[in-house]
Amino acid sequence: MQKNERSHERLGDWRGTLLRYVQSGQPDLTNRQMALLLVAGQEQGPHTVRGLAARLGVSKPVVTRALNSLSAIGLVRRRRDERDRRSVFVDLTSQGEAFLDDFAAMIDSATGDGEDRVTTTERAAAHA
Repeated sequence: MQKNERSHERLGDWRGTLLRYVQSGQPDLTNRQMALLLVAGQEQGPHTVRGLAARLGVSKPVVTRALNSLSAIGLVRRRRDERDRRSVFVDLTSQGEAFLDDFAAMIDSATGDGEDRVTTTERAAAHA
């Protein structure tokens, strides 16, 4: 497969993932919010506002605004560093971890991997 064809196939997979995400009823996150959630959830921590800003290449106020939104919907929590009260750690909540698990299942479904995986949202809807 040529590079261009492979790129278009990946775009198709991404389109499928995004369509499933939009239809899932999950919170509508911005790209920055999603990137922040993925970094906090998949990269070795501990994560600080300063470190997340550096990792994403944005300012601390940009990260703070994204964290405000993510905290409001229960996906992340902030906690003060007991040794340095100026520093704030960022952790995923169990709801944030479930969100990423669901998103991974959507990716698997869109790419044909793990077609039997069911998202937490789909499981809850089936039992409602």
